[in-house]
Amino acid sequence: MKRRITFIQRVDAGFDPQQAVLTTSSLSVRGLDAAREDRITVGLDELPEELRAVLEQSHELHLRWASERSFDAAVPYSSRVSPGLHVHYTPLELESSSEALCTLLRTIVAPNKDAQFKGCSKKEESFITPPLLSTRSASSTSLQYYTHLPSIQSLVGYIQNTVCDKSRTDGPECQTQADALLSADSVDIDYDSNSHDLTVSGLWNSPPTGGWTDQFQKPASAADQIEFGLLGADAGLEPEEIKMGGLLAVVGQDKKLKPTMFSFPSRHQHLTEPSSYTVSFAPPTGLHPTMSISMPRSSLKQPPAPSDATCALHTYLTLPSAIFGDQYQLATTDPLFLESHNLVALRALAGEMDLEAPDWVVQRWGSNWLLELATPPEAEDGASTPDPSNWTATIPLHLRYLPPSETGHRTAHIPWPVVFWACTTEDDTEMSLNPFDRKNLGWDSLFGPRTLFYQLQPAGDRLVEDIDVPVLRLEGGDSYFQAKYIELGTCVVISLGFMWVLWRLARVAWSSGVGSKRAETTHDKKE
Repeated sequence: MKRRITFIQRVDAGFDPQQAVLTTSSLSVRGLDAAREDRITVGLDELPEELRAVLEQSHELHLRWASERSFDAAVPYSSRVSPGLHVHYTPLELESSSEALCTLLRTIVAPNKDAQFKGCSKKEESFITPPLLSTRSASSTSLQYYTHLPSIQSLVGYIQNTVCDKSRTDGPECQTQADALLSADSVDIDYDSNSHDLTVSGLWNSPPTGGWTDQFQKPASAADQIEFGLLGADAGLEPEEIKMGGLLAVVGQDKKLKPTMFSFPSRHQHLTEPSSYTVSFAPPTGLHPTMSISMPRSSLKQPPAPSDATCALHTYLTLPSAIFGDQYQLATTDPLFLESHNLVALRALAGEMDLEAPDWVVQRWGSNWLLELATPPEAEDGASTPDPSNWTATIPLHLRYLPPSETGHRTAHIPWPVVFWACTTEDDTEMSLNPFDRKNLGWDSLFGPRTLFYQLQPAGDRLVEDIDVPVLRLEGGDSYFQAKYIELGTCVVISLGFMWVLWRLARVAWSSGVGSKRAETTHDKKE
């Protein structure tokens, strides 16, 4: 097992050498004001059998979980995904079964009764196939899955009950490390068949009260290793570079902290100017809610990309099956519609697109949408007089009919989309040299490998919108609009309608018979 612990301090943060002390058997930190990433790499032979069986059937498996809490992403961890659990999967063989993976997902998600969880049974029924807009994409998997997941308590419990029991690490230490993930802003789990290693990463963008205070003991096994880094990040000499410097050490091997300085190109960049956005649904939402993405005009300055870069503002929506967009409406080229919503174009879509199906008929988890957003003329021209008003892009959406409930209402949980600048350059820079690179986010695979991303920061207390949806009320309430009354009423209406049709047919038949007799009588009289 290999563990990498990285602390990233702000450039203006103070540091006392006594805050990081290395001895022959341990390394201790005290009161560090820094972001923190813990990354653990485990071989297949160190994993429990049921987890190993899932991974051995996978060519690639990437889990991305993000908290609903708002946080400011630290450099070089600027990339984002919408809150919830995202699964990106490529089976080792196209015809292989995904039942073992679905069983694992049900274990680590453990949905509650009202979670609107789309059960995972088979990959062709539960996963969606993402579009591939660039054959030279930096990262791409063949299948995607998403579910709303406010807490990873079940995942932590699974790690403690299975992985910790198998690990060579001391039991209590492994349990403590797993518990710490509950307060993380994001958690990544990665596996690929080339390395045969499973990597688990937790990221905390801000320290606890009083700063980070911890102690890391020398591993008991010679096969294990703990790498430590205390670094600061700054802009590099080139627009696509990040420069870092600080102290490094391998616990139990190095006698003192070693100073270091290095730079590397990064596909995920930090905007130098404060750039934020908020998401809301204008009330009343009804069955056709409109998502509003509001950004201060000062947030829409062109990013500091290379001079040859072409930049455009995008948003990537992750929509559970309860809500969807109309692909024909959003894919329009009508300039009046696009200008009225401050949209440029729909660039990519994948997932459930049936406009009529209720939610209980939809099998797969939902859909993804990549839209290019328009920017105000002031942001493009660099107007000297700032406009205090917000720039708002609106996206018309639609709710599906949801299953009945005892209260007559259900809640649709809509995660905030990510908003970012995508800047395509002609420079043939090798991005894989970045030791902090993050791929397989869903939206990054929709762009070429030479694309730089500049992330806007969501500004809200909770990055999920809850929409109250009226549904059929089950038996047990006082409402007349209960299932049994609607069922009885439907039968009565159908019966009355059937009797009315029979009555009309009988009248027509009787009228036809009478008319024939009168015609015969008149004919006889004439003769």
